[in-house]
Amino acid sequence: MPAGYTLPITGLVHRAGPVLLTGLSLYVPDALAATPDQTRLDLTSHPVGYISLILFSLAYLLVMCEEFTQLRKSKPVILVAGIIWALVAWEYSRNGMPQAATDALRHTLLEFVELFLFLLAAMTYVNAMSERQIFEALRSWLARMHCSYRLLFWITGTIAFFLSPVIDNLTTALVMCAVVLAVGKDNTKFISMACINIVVAANAGGAFSPFGDITTLMVWQKGVVEFGTFFLLFVPSAVNFLVPALCMHVFVPDETPQSDGMPVRIRRGGIVIVLLFAATITTAVSFHSFLHLPPMLGMMTGLAYLQFFGYYLKKTHQDPHRNSSNHGTVGDVLPITHKNKPFDVYRRLARAEWDTLLFFYGVVLCVGGLGFIGYLANIAELMYGHLGATTANILVGIISAVIDNIPVMFAVLSMNPDMPLGEWLLVTLTAGVGGSLLSIGSAAGVALMGQARGRYTFFAHLKWMPVIALGYAASIATHLWLNASSW
Repeated sequence: MPAGYTLPITGLVHRAGPVLLTGLSLYVPDALAATPDQTRLDLTSHPVGYISLILFSLAYLLVMCEEFTQLRKSKPVILVAGIIWALVAWEYSRNGMPQAATDALRHTLLEFVELFLFLLAAMTYVNAMSERQIFEALRSWLARMHCSYRLLFWITGTIAFFLSPVIDNLTTALVMCAVVLAVGKDNTKFISMACINIVVAANAGGAFSPFGDITTLMVWQKGVVEFGTFFLLFVPSAVNFLVPALCMHVFVPDETPQSDGMPVRIRRGGIVIVLLFAATITTAVSFHSFLHLPPMLGMMTGLAYLQFFGYYLKKTHQDPHRNSSNHGTVGDVLPITHKNKPFDVYRRLARAEWDTLLFFYGVVLCVGGLGFIGYLANIAELMYGHLGATTANILVGIISAVIDNIPVMFAVLSMNPDMPLGEWLLVTLTAGVGGSLLSIGSAAGVALMGQARGRYTFFAHLKWMPVIALGYAASIATHLWLNASSW
């Protein structure tokens, strides 16, 4: 990697990101125009830079229109990532520095691979627990409780807040939304308000744990914040959830729905898989904290726990219909409706969110390329050099409501501004909870708009944005007050 190379700020760029990036890129301080490192070219005013910006903006327009075009969001960003790096490499080759772009790309790719393998292991565990009906059993139990709408509003929100730090905010939101839909039935007002509460709670809960959101995972893997230090954000995150929930409580229908639904049994081995997941998290934390190894290695080691247990489940599986004359399949090839199908870890691996993982690949490489061109250094200078760290970090959270927090946080980490621990905790908090301001600001909100289509909508969420913004401001104030010693 060229001396002095630092990965750029990758993240002010998910929905409106390209527009913001294009505008900020026009700000080019004289100090950055002439790079002291002669192995690095400043392409911000070069046709390669302009073409890269245009292509990146077009790719993100397609990402924004995914709901209407049905084109998976990973496809345009993967294509543009390849084109951007090809243009950069071509220009560097013309200037007699073919190895510089290669080294920069490999550095960017290494950061992605660590996150990719971590997420792949985590997603496999979550899919395994889903297949063993862990989440379905939880949904069934909550749906059969004879609770009022107001009590259910608080139960689902509280569970979302404490569950998302472990299994991530997206999965938590989907499980809790299934409960709300099962109990709420035709009460659109309750479903809408409960979904808003779940999105806010899941995002807030994910902000104080390295496992709660991809953004916190990136901060932890980067080594900026230690594992135990994240829990300093617990109280600010709780404030972020509680303030809007308390404001909304009095507007939730004060009725008690009829409880129904059949109980769901957890399939064989389900509880053991939950315990193995806990052991995997412990392994990842131990590898990172005591051996100073990437958390990814601990997660992949923990994936082996699941593989061996899956082998045991498969070998001891008993199929009561195996000898049935109308059962014409063998081994793992069983009908999808079969309730006693054997466990296969590779089927769970195949069901990972590959579109999300590949989208993440495209985002990291696209923004890494734009940073190597020189644009993101300009953004760093503008935001953290002129606005100040606290203002910039609060702005990052607001931008996350429009752009998505994954590229935003990757961008901040790539900029690597010189900040005290308190500021790094602040940006971790704001990037995590800022997406709650709009329904499109987080993966949890977007997913619930699809799951509760017509009942939880963009404008239904927008109606409550003032109280969510109040919680956002209160959580920042709480952090600045409680964690003042970390500045």
